[in-house]
Amino acid sequence: MSIVSLSTVEDVRAIAGANGFTITPGSVDETAFLLFANAFDATCEEVIKLPEYEDPRLRPVTVEGGERKFHQPDAKENPLNAWAQKTVLKTATAKGPLSGRTIAVKDNVSLGGLPLGLGCSPSLLKDGKHPISPIDAIVVQRLLAAGATIKGTATCENLSMFAVSYTSHSGVVHNAWLPGYATGGSSSGCGALVSIADVEEARHSGRDSRDYPLGEGVDMAVGGDQGGSIRLPAAYSGIYGLMPTHGLIPYTGIAALNPLIDHTGPMTRTVEDAALMLRVMAGYDGIDPRMTPESPMPDKVPNYLEDLQAWMAERERKGEWTAKSAAKGLRIGILKEGFEIVGLDPAVSKVVKTAAERFRSLGAEVKEVSVPLHKHGAAIWTTAARPMMPNSISGNPPDLLSHTMPHLQPNPIGQTYYDTLVHRNPAAVNILMNAAHMQRKYGPALARKAHMHVWELRAAYDKALEEVDVLITPCNNTVGPKHPAGTAKTGENPEGFSERIMDLFEPAIGNTLNTCSFNVTGHPAMSMPVGWGKAEGSDGRLPVGMQLIGKGWDEASIFKVAKAWEVGGSWVDS
Repeated sequence: MSIVSLSTVEDVRAIAGANGFTITPGSVDETAFLLFANAFDATCEEVIKLPEYEDPRLRPVTVEGGERKFHQPDAKENPLNAWAQKTVLKTATAKGPLSGRTIAVKDNVSLGGLPLGLGCSPSLLKDGKHPISPIDAIVVQRLLAAGATIKGTATCENLSMFAVSYTSHSGVVHNAWLPGYATGGSSSGCGALVSIADVEEARHSGRDSRDYPLGEGVDMAVGGDQGGSIRLPAAYSGIYGLMPTHGLIPYTGIAALNPLIDHTGPMTRTVEDAALMLRVMAGYDGIDPRMTPESPMPDKVPNYLEDLQAWMAERERKGEWTAKSAAKGLRIGILKEGFEIVGLDPAVSKVVKTAAERFRSLGAEVKEVSVPLHKHGAAIWTTAARPMMPNSISGNPPDLLSHTMPHLQPNPIGQTYYDTLVHRNPAAVNILMNAAHMQRKYGPALARKAHMHVWELRAAYDKALEEVDVLITPCNNTVGPKHPAGTAKTGENPEGFSERIMDLFEPAIGNTLNTCSFNVTGHPAMSMPVGWGKAEGSDGRLPVGMQLIGKGWDEASIFKVAKAWEVGGSWVDS
């Protein structure tokens, strides 16, 4: 017979105090609430004693060879520090659209049999270890079923809470185009790994004579995006990064920050690969509460690649797939406020404006569009999403039924959390400070108000998108910044700690101002490479990304616009 650990009068008084009131000591009220507390303990103990439930829908896929082996590559094998763990996973029988294609997944995606690292120190997690995942995320299952070969997990920024690439516990992630410079974050390793092939191609063609080591790359990657964390690494790395409509791809089995803003999506070298990968990953899974009645069933997901190819073929048949008419009939809106954000490098602005103007010569209708509320988008995103983020950091489940990833158990937030992160990723500390600040100074009314402004912001973008097929903004406000000196792990500084917090913050200031709004409104947005900008403090150049924003559930138009732009020529120089 089990013994329930009973609450005491002191417990009741402490619980009452935590709720901001007192119960008269020794009163009949206190006796009653002690009884209620002990009854509640019995209820809790009943659930605690139940055996853990493992949802069979997330059991790891059987892979070739049976056992899932992995290793953490050393610096020689991993010169960009873009890999977290390496493996080779593929099914013995699956043949499909991704057969022969290699993929990495961000290190917050559950990959059965491999550690789930989150880019953080193991000291922040239960038993001081990164847990070995007992499940495959839904997107992992779908990629393997489509014939993909998963080569490992890609380094991500510490707790997925930074937009540049020098906060991961494992160290900085280098830009494949210019080591020592950022790839963007938080899907930093994904950006680096996918862009390696483009750097190698530039070398083979004679456009780049440098020969520093790159390591093994991949064809595609699965990124995560809560404020720009797919699109910014894509922009900094010169690849395509799609944040799909909220609820199009299931997030089940991926470590969350806030269901309001959680997205996962493809990072690829080409438009076609983004379309191909989206078809495989998308569709209702019956588990993720982020999905809505508008989310298509897997067999109803559009065949984005075939549709794009059919559209291109029809234009070719009509003689329109040329540098004068490839974009004929497309309506392009240059978002005025997107070029007025704080910290936008004039050189980046010029590249994106020149790239956007190319659509005129391609036959599109191009006009400037104004959405004044866009200037307040980052503030709305911050105040709407931040209050709930400590719940995810603490391991609390969301309010709606979901797969809670019980294998991922953060330690209680306390001094260790602060000491571990404040000089590595102070943003992860600042988020907690902001949430407590909001509650203490403004109460819940501010978050409720911000949520209403999310609806207003969504309606404002929807209104603008009635007149155009896509909106255009710069994606990255600068090219990849140089890694701050203190972030490199050395013998004198083995943890890569920066003494000045602002040395870490300053290179990241403003770089999500054009991206984060669409995380709360749910609009699809993709960064595509369109040009080059000079790297500060170097003779080298780094990529510039242009962001395309579409109507909800209309990723197809984004793909068409991006592909038409490519017909007009090569990347733009600043």
